Amino acid sequence: MLHPTTLNSSLQRALWRILPVIALMFSGMAVAHAATASTQTVKNVVLVHGGFVDGSGWQSVYKILTNKGYNVTVVQNPTITLEGDVAVTKRAIDAMNGPVILVGHSYGGAVISQAGTDPNVVGLVYITAFALDNGESVGSLVKNPAPGSTPPPILPPQAGFLLLDREKLPAAFAGDVKPETAAFMAASQVPWGLEALSGTVTDAAWKTKPSWYLVTTEDRMIPPDAQRFMSKRAGSKVVEVKASHSVFLSHPESVASIIEQAAAGSHASM
Repeated sequence: MLHPTTLNSSLQRALWRILPVIALMFSGMAVAHAATASTQTVKNVVLVHGGFVDGSGWQSVYKILTNKGYNVTVVQNPTITLEGDVAVTKRAIDAMNGPVILVGHSYGGAVISQAGTDPNVVGLVYITAFALDNGESVGSLVKNPAPGSTPPPILPPQAGFLLLDREKLPAAFAGDVKPETAAFMAASQVPWGLEALSGTVTDAAWKTKPSWYLVTTEDRMIPPDAQRFMSKRAGSKVVEVKASHSVFLSHPESVASIIEQAAAGSHASM
């Protein structure tokens, strides 16, 4: 029979022999888990509309993404003030309960530039949008249009809100959209608040978050060169498509594609 002291010494020697093996095994599991987490595609997407329209225009993009397994939320911003729209968007982000790709069209770019600082946002996608810098507003960028460019057909403000000329909206905003759809857009415009137009970004999210930008080369609302300037300044990965300002309606596949690129390229650190 072994003496207790001899037995303890034998156990200790056995443990010392197997502990490195156990440690190596758990280390390998941790590395494998970390590798899996770092390459996992982000599946939460929040879509933010621009001025003069509401979130229903995202329907085709929503269908493409949800059919591919993405969890998509469409924000309905009141477009009265930038601060209010940022608050609404942040509530949508937080409700996703995980890492988010934040997408903005047109004025929605101003919204995501500010709301994108939310820690759950891991990537930004600008769809012919205003990628504003600190101290900028949509109004400050559009007040001096490029020489030779045709300004958008915005009517004089009424009671603090803007609308587009109903007869000119189809050509300016939706030149490659079905005529009946463009006519409905003109008739169902959402008034855009002057306070939203003049709202200033104070902490541009693209300075610290990766971004993607879809440039529309036939845009008559935001000149393509202005889009290229903003996307270059933000260091965005750029895709160009021959489309109007309403690219989310006329080319939803292109919009969904760049969102998928962002989802694959924005790896969550959480």
